[in-house]
Amino acid sequence: QVQVVESGGGLVQAGGSLRLSCAASGMISSIYAMGWYRQAPGKQRELVAEITSSGSTNYAGSVKGRFTISRDNVKNTVFLQMQMDSLKPEDTAVYYCAVDCSGPGRYWGQGTQVTVSS
Repeated sequence: QVQVVESGGGLVQAGGSLRLSCAASGMISSIYAMGWYRQAPGKQRELVAEITSSGSTNYAGSVKGRFTISRDNVKNTVFLQMQMDSLKPEDTAVYYCAVDCSGPGRYWGQGTQVTVSS
């Protein structure tokens, strides 16, 4: 079992910045990738950025150059962060942390709202 807790998000004006954080605890040795997804009203959930246990990253084209994903291991917890700069109104969505584990599959965070006003 892996527990996933998100924090961050909020309301910001276009051009501003926000930082999302996710803490994964439990069977962290089974984690091979983590990432952020988002879902806007009326749209499907989409990948924003992901990072593997070896540090390889992948970004959606719409956020490349504006968002930065990173991860740190501290004792029995893996912390995932995403720095979001130059935010646009189209970045408005509920953001979810995803944790991919060998065997059990994917765990999701509860979601955090990001709203960018124009």
